[in-house]
Amino acid sequence: MRRSIRDIPGFLAGHATLAEAGTGCTAIVCPKGATGAVDVRGGAPATRETDLLKPEETVNVLHCVMLSGGSAYGLAAASGAAEELERRGVGLDVGVGIVPIVSSACLFDLACGSATVRPGMEEGAHAVAAAFEEKDESLARGNVGAGCGCTVGKLEGPERAMKSGLGEDVESAGELLVGALSAVNAVGNICDPETGKPLSGLLSEDSTHIINEEDALIAASTSLVMPLARTNTTISCIVTNARLTKAEATKVSQMAADGYAHAIRPTHTTNDGDTIFVMAFGSLEAPVDLVGALAVRAIERAIADAAREAKPAFGLKAASSFDSEI
Repeated sequence: MRRSIRDIPGFLAGHATLAEAGTGCTAIVCPKGATGAVDVRGGAPATRETDLLKPEETVNVLHCVMLSGGSAYGLAAASGAAEELERRGVGLDVGVGIVPIVSSACLFDLACGSATVRPGMEEGAHAVAAAFEEKDESLARGNVGAGCGCTVGKLEGPERAMKSGLGEDVESAGELLVGALSAVNAVGNICDPETGKPLSGLLSEDSTHIINEEDALIAASTSLVMPLARTNTTISCIVTNARLTKAEATKVSQMAADGYAHAIRPTHTTNDGDTIFVMAFGSLEAPVDLVGALAVRAIERAIADAAREAKPAFGLKAASSFDSEI
């Protein structure tokens, strides 16, 4: 039976999807507050409240990570999440009230669907409400939430790109659980991390198969002109029941970035804003390297899941269009 991050004690997750507009957002919530960390590795990030996750900063709790479409406009969804959490009594006690700590990262999906409809405060609040109210249901993947407008394989522009989405995976070692959610909107191709075979990405000129984008990039040499510059990113959240300090969680986020390299080719380009959050909540003592190794596996498999669960939309093919080949 497939496990969900909703099965990891202390964590909730929910979506708000604007299907016709090709955008949405996904909230990962820890009502009691998790230890948080982040690794920002791409060249074009759109983020909120990432500095406070640094090990040297004094805020030691993270209540929600908001993954959102809408480019920088989507950061507004985090404000809606904060207000919904406040209504539910979740937040940091500051004496005169509570302040939910919500970090966020956004991806560019304005070229998929509508460029004028973006996740805002209403959608952020809806995603958090869904996290609480749908906790006993399986979490939807594919063209939902932050994955609704995701595309990949964009070296030659949107005409030869493919549809991606939001993927999920949970790994374990004994009682240790490490899960990942990834919204994959990369320049590069999504590849099976075990075989290296492309699952979704740059289509051939006749749209009959997926071609190796790294080879295409190298063949273009110095004449390469990247279309849609600064409009790509893969944003993810790792959750675990391990007890981690902020420094340890930061190391896990850094290790988890290897999963991007295993499943996206090329990755971490100047046109990607790759960001990975970590939320740790639990009392289980576990070696940091073990948590990190499981995080790598969870991330790479969540990315592959994003390709496999995506459905054709907005005139774009998806991995399911080539089912017989993958």
